[in-house]
Amino acid sequence: MAFTDIEFAEHTALIEKHFWSKHRPSLQIRDRMREGQRIDGQSIELFLVRPLHFDPTRHSEEAIAKLTFVRSSSTWRIFWQRADLKWHRYAPHPEAASLAEALRVVDQDANACFFG
Repeated sequence: MAFTDIEFAEHTALIEKHFWSKHRPSLQIRDRMREGQRIDGQSIELFLVRPLHFDPTRHSEEAIAKLTFVRSSSTWRIFWQRADLKWHRYAPHPEAASLAEALRVVDQDANACFFG
């Protein structure tokens, strides 16, 4: 089941407060690089959009993290994208009790998986 409109608004506000307010591209490069999020069903994907080095007229998405809500257990699963371009559970902290906690795990990035 997809998020309700109220959940969608709450999650968007939490993402802004706990994540993008700290990781938004600086003003000097914001015309070339921007943040993004995709909410699909029970999952939220965080990414950056930047121009390609060899063709600045084209852009690519750089995945940061994927957070998936499991309604049956009311937990958030945390994923990172490996070089194989598949999402893998974040081993040091695979689940969180709330979206705010999951965003803190991504922000801290203890194993340098989300931000390299």
